[in-house]
Amino acid sequence: MTRSDSPVRVVLASQSPRRRELLTLVGIAHEVMPADIDESYLVGETPRAHCERLAREKAAAIAARVPDALTIGSDTIVVIDGEVLGKPRDADDAAQVLRRLSGRAHTVFTAVAVDWQGTVRSAVEEVEVTFRALTGAEVAAYVATGEPMDKAGSYGIQGYGATIVTRIDGDYFAVMGLPVQRMVRLIEALGLRYEFGSISRTAPATPPPSPARPAP
Repeated sequence: MTRSDSPVRVVLASQSPRRRELLTLVGIAHEVMPADIDESYLVGETPRAHCERLAREKAAAIAARVPDALTIGSDTIVVIDGEVLGKPRDADDAAQVLRRLSGRAHTVFTAVAVDWQGTVRSAVEEVEVTFRALTGAEVAAYVATGEPMDKAGSYGIQGYGATIVTRIDGDYFAVMGLPVQRMVRLIEALGLRYEFGSISRTAPATPPPSPARPAP
């Protein structure tokens, strides 16, 4: 029997440059279509449930626009002492957050969802990240780089922030914003195949032709 594969169009429902970098890192060609959804918390919603819901809604929102594509949604939340730390409002807010994280551990929740032909699969990675103790001068210098300003928790682990993290318990790429290993497993659960670079679907096997019957 022979088997033929057809490539799958992939759309990332996010404008995050880190998520784009990670998809490119593992060889997945993709388009970017940011999803515009309401990211407000529901009453009684936990951070874990919130980020998973948003990831699913982002993927589904773009899938409705491009039903022929595999869409990927993701959401990251940073939590300490039960409080969600969003993106800083300004430099002073970023410095305050960094002082709070200094010398302590916090939790990063990153959800990923994949939508293919109306079926959605999702999961959440939970990672504990520990900072070394930071001096006031170090906090000010890091904020001055501008790196904290567009990131939940006011730091980027893939940049200068790598020098202030002493320990990671969990998926490093989830802290960056996209748990690629979990994402690939979810994609495969949809019946697609990741082959170290490409994502494809396998056409039904073509049966061999029936042997000719002998003439009577």
